[in-house]
Amino acid sequence: MSERVIIFDTTLRDGEQSPGASMNTAEKLRLAVQLEKLGVDVIEAGFPAASEGDFEAVSKIAEKLERVEITGLARTSVQDIDLAWNAIKNAKKPRIHTFIATSDIHMDHKLKMTRDQVVTSAVDAVKYAKTFTDNVEFSAEDGSRSDRDFLCKVFQAAIEAGATTVNLPDTVGYAIPEEFADLVSYVRSHTPSIGKAVFSVHCHNDLGLATANTVAAIKAGARQAEVTINGIGERAGNTSLEEVVMTLHTRPNFIPVTTGIKTEHIYPTSRLVTMITGMMVQPNKAIVGANAFAHEAGIHQDGMLKNPMTYEIMKPETIGLSANKLVLGKHSGRHALKDRLKDMGYDLSGEELKMVFKKFKELADKKKHVVDEDLEVIVTEGILRTADTFSLDYLHVTCGTTVLPMASVKLQVNGRPVQGAGYGNGPIDAAFNTIANLTGTSSELLRFSVSAITGGTDAQGEVTVRLSENGLIALGRGADPDIITASALAYLNGLNRLEYLKTHPIVESI
Repeated sequence: MSERVIIFDTTLRDGEQSPGASMNTAEKLRLAVQLEKLGVDVIEAGFPAASEGDFEAVSKIAEKLERVEITGLARTSVQDIDLAWNAIKNAKKPRIHTFIATSDIHMDHKLKMTRDQVVTSAVDAVKYAKTFTDNVEFSAEDGSRSDRDFLCKVFQAAIEAGATTVNLPDTVGYAIPEEFADLVSYVRSHTPSIGKAVFSVHCHNDLGLATANTVAAIKAGARQAEVTINGIGERAGNTSLEEVVMTLHTRPNFIPVTTGIKTEHIYPTSRLVTMITGMMVQPNKAIVGANAFAHEAGIHQDGMLKNPMTYEIMKPETIGLSANKLVLGKHSGRHALKDRLKDMGYDLSGEELKMVFKKFKELADKKKHVVDEDLEVIVTEGILRTADTFSLDYLHVTCGTTVLPMASVKLQVNGRPVQGAGYGNGPIDAAFNTIANLTGTSSELLRFSVSAITGGTDAQGEVTVRLSENGLIALGRGADPDIITASALAYLNGLNRLEYLKTHPIVESI
């Protein structure tokens, strides 16, 4: 029998630390439901001490899910641990995850604590967490840059205090695979009680080695991998769930371990994260990128026609991709739409289906065929968002080679109608200028990108913007067959996310 690797998903916590990737409570809850369907073992639902919004989201996720462990992150303080427990206490399987830095550079410059003080703080935190639940994880922040023997000492003390999982993070993505595997082996062989706890790793991708480091650590004996969907996370991101899982799935001869992941849900989960966060997956991204199973070179195509395994080491169906997509149109009924959405992972209520069906019919009147990507946009726009501060009622633009571009806009601002007009260098610039005046925003537009969701001249345009205001960064996205309307929706979505961030700050951690 192969050993089992626990998949610990931190998309909702560490993934949300990606600049602009903040999610509201409704979005987090829907993603958590999908992660449970995917088969992850543990969901790190958030950092309850970070904000009231994070506490609320963790609490609702803990109450909703049935099969997966739910953990909340906490520093080694009584207040943090109290908040973490109060947020997860109604979970069927609660876990408290507490951490403190163990590298000299962090202890000297950030914590201003001695080694003995750090050990004491870790022990006290684990013991206090154990008064609430037997399931306690301890993490040594910046573990990959910590003194090896001190790391062993901290882990030994944490396990003796009651930790059931000890986690070794490569917090700044500094490790090299061979080095990291050797560190895992060293800690496992020099920590007397290590067999009483699950050994976990949590790698960042600053050098592009997060997946390689995680796989090397599993080969060296780690049995929990802390990952995120699409590898999202602060700076260069975290270890990608899909890459680790499919590496283990594809190469059992190299690492004879298994996971509980239902791989056919990988692609739908990846798409859901993209739709919620607005963070697009690069086309050549491993496993879930648009080009991951595309073959353009003639010699590749010839080989694929003769035997797909000549150039594909995985079947696309394994991750939930299928070439046989049901194309819906304006004559398609509610039942056909419901079945297709269910296949895509959306189990909607009657009221939600009614709302989506109305939007679907409106879109079907504008374009001949409605495909999966269009449906994802409809669901995200219509269901996943909570009430917005700003919403679009009306947009009219004039532009051309002989006129000055102008936009006339009507918005709802906290439920109150406002309208105005403005000029710009082009129709989108005019629309943005007018929206900025009506909302009173002082944000700066850092990035603007546009792409077609599907092929054809009637395809929906998808616009992504990146906004900055007073140190806060938010991504906004919008989609519509009219690219100017899509741009206005993206800008308003970004402004709404900035408003959310003002009251729901993201606190950086391991």
